[in-house]
Amino acid sequence: MKRRKFLRTGILGLASPVILAKSKNMKNNKNNPVVLSTWNFGLAANEQAIKILRKGGNAMDAAEMAARHAESDPDNNSVGLGGLPDEKGKVTLDACVMDSKGNAGSVAFLQNIKHPVSVARKVMDDTKHVMLVGEGARQFAVSSGFEETNLLTKKSENEWKKWLKNKREMTPHETHDTISVLVQDKNGDLSGACTTSGWAYKMHGRVGDSPIIGSALFVDNEIGSAAATGLGEEVIKTVGSFLVVEMMRQGYPPEQACKEALNRVIKLHNGKPDFQIGYIAMRKDGEVGAACLKWSFEYALYKKNKNKLYKTKGMM
Repeated sequence: MKRRKFLRTGILGLASPVILAKSKNMKNNKNNPVVLSTWNFGLAANEQAIKILRKGGNAMDAAEMAARHAESDPDNNSVGLGGLPDEKGKVTLDACVMDSKGNAGSVAFLQNIKHPVSVARKVMDDTKHVMLVGEGARQFAVSSGFEETNLLTKKSENEWKKWLKNKREMTPHETHDTISVLVQDKNGDLSGACTTSGWAYKMHGRVGDSPIIGSALFVDNEIGSAAATGLGEEVIKTVGSFLVVEMMRQGYPPEQACKEALNRVIKLHNGKPDFQIGYIAMRKDGEVGAACLKWSFEYALYKKNKNKLYKTKGMM
């Protein structure tokens, strides 16, 4: 081995522990709450989180409230009430939450319950489990006081009937898919929530990344948090949000951590992915970042008393 190559290899080998030590001593962003969420409807969702934070509320309550707002909007055809159904005309919902203590809860393939994010919160707070699915999740929700309701609005039903005529396969980015929310409260604690009605006209029984801890959402209160939107199958394959947080642990800034996670996806598809994935990330010191594979991606950020929509261009 040539001397120059040997020295380069040695330096790279030593770099990781040094960066890791730095991340463990990361400054905690206190008294400056931050809310970061996906897509343009994240602006209105952020406002709900802000109300909680201004009253001194915690990050988990704020994240849940933001997600609930999106679930309640009948004009949002990719989350909760009014979400586009699966191939059989059934609106099936997925959601998860994770708090600053590492607790997590999720529900998948849940039907007839308006607020799956709150059911996921109940799973986290009131059971020894992390995930409930299908009929078991519905029964748990009802037993916990959640009312059943028909989530298929007339507008979404009409869209489904139009789709039945030719059954063109939709892609997740056509309907914006998931809302993911990351929050840091005045104490510097981190939490997150993710909720969706999933891929429009998907196979009945399909579950994406949105209820899967580590894929759609991951929170490490020492380092940071991350969340995903887009084609859930590909996020699952790379355990995307966990990977973003681990990249921040190694010293990557939030935006670069998101890009590194996307680079893994690009490599898996020989440099030519034909789908969209977007990541958002929040570091313990309050720095945020976002990145997406293709086209562009909007995210809403509340920081220093300003709630604004930003757009990031695709890497390809």
